[in-house]
Amino acid sequence: MSQTAQVEPRPAAEVVRDTHVAQAPNGVCYALVGENTISAEDVERAVGAVPPAIAAALQRKAYYFVPLTVGEGDDTRIAERYDSELSDRAVCHRNHNVGGSQCVFISTRVMDDKFSVAFEFFINVGHAFVEKAGVSEEFAAIVWKQAEVNVRGESSMDAFELRKLATGNSGDREKARHEYLNATFADAIAVYLLSLSVDVDYYDLRERDYPLLAPGSLAERLRKCSELFPPNPGYEFAIHYRRR
Repeated sequence: MSQTAQVEPRPAAEVVRDTHVAQAPNGVCYALVGENTISAEDVERAVGAVPPAIAAALQRKAYYFVPLTVGEGDDTRIAERYDSELSDRAVCHRNHNVGGSQCVFISTRVMDDKFSVAFEFFINVGHAFVEKAGVSEEFAAIVWKQAEVNVRGESSMDAFELRKLATGNSGDREKARHEYLNATFADAIAVYLLSLSVDVDYYDLRERDYPLLAPGSLAERLRKCSELFPPNPGYEFAIHYRRR
């Protein structure tokens, strides 16, 4: 019988019930479930990179690193081993609410290395923080000044499109500006935390998910993040701008 026929995804609620969740020293709750290619040490380092000021906004959340997360309508199912057929239906992450808590399932086998898995985790952390705490006024001032003088480079296509709306002459520009600042802050937090967890090269970011990044605008935003959220002991903020 093929491996595909043997893998039966389990309901997310069942996985939550049967899984022990650890809590890192910074307060972030997480668990590894099933046969992951990313090591427990790499997950611990990524989770431990989150500064307490950000971790405080993640209360009542738990991050589950699983091989594959499959959405079936409103249901979330988890495959504890890789399966090529299920992989075609899997998503990078999916949220599952339990009472007043939220479980975030991150598919480690959809991505190809610890860099990508860590990035997916930090993107979720960044958006969760901004949703709870909002945008730093100091960060917003930096980003809006960059937009006003037309500094090239945004950290995602969403931010790029929102910037055009926010600086344009039509539509609800105030709403677009608010959403633009939210997006850029969440993206900057994600890149900043990634730099604390793994060795990051600016060109790795461009070639993966952030082709619009410009070194100057990124550097200024990340410096502000490092001031707002100083790294935990044992972590160092470093991003390389290698020339090609």
